[in-house]
Amino acid sequence: MTRVLVVEDDPQLVRALVINMQARRYGVDAAPDGATALRLAAARQPDVVMLDLGLPDMDGIDVIKALRGWTKVPIVVLSARQASDEKVVALDAGADDYVTKPFSMDELMARLRAAVRRTEETPVAPERTLVETAAFTIDLLAKRAVRDGRDVRLTPTEWHLLEILVTNPGRLVTQKHLLQEVWGVSQRNKTNYLRVYMAQLRRKLEADPSHPRHLVTAPGMGYRFEG
Repeated sequence: MTRVLVVEDDPQLVRALVINMQARRYGVDAAPDGATALRLAAARQPDVVMLDLGLPDMDGIDVIKALRGWTKVPIVVLSARQASDEKVVALDAGADDYVTKPFSMDELMARLRAAVRRTEETPVAPERTLVETAAFTIDLLAKRAVRDGRDVRLTPTEWHLLEILVTNPGRLVTQKHLLQEVWGVSQRNKTNYLRVYMAQLRRKLEADPSHPRHLVTAPGMGYRFEG
């Protein structure tokens, strides 16, 4: 059973989330504040964390940072904060997705399923297990990225996005395909997710992020990996 940790201080919303998730056969734990969330995350080892940023004892960004200190569990932010810079801060801290309140339960469940899919092991063809460039090396089997001899820490979402691109070398991967595969959505207005994550991957992997050689943008269409 997939376990979800819901971190939210609104009891009515927690009840609605728990009912909907249990109806879909998810196991659910709930925490009303950040301290409880961190204790439950360590004790219960959830498969996905759904996190409100406005908690009574600490900011949700600090919870994300604390979790990222020891786990790669997918984190889906649920927040009333709609400013784009707030979203970027959460994603940069290590969140994998950002859902603004109010939201439809169907969309949230789709995001949850996408988060679960990103953590599932997918078999990789033997000839594609190691991808080497002048700047970095990707070991698809070990799920490891190395640059300048050092491991590069990637979130599950960053890894999934990178994995799709490097296993399609030289091919244009459309924005719609990436949004569907990585986030479970295909709306055009979600392309800002791609821009944020591609910028993060370039900062972590490219020798010159402002002039990328390997993670290339096809303006208005999508992205392409060049070895």
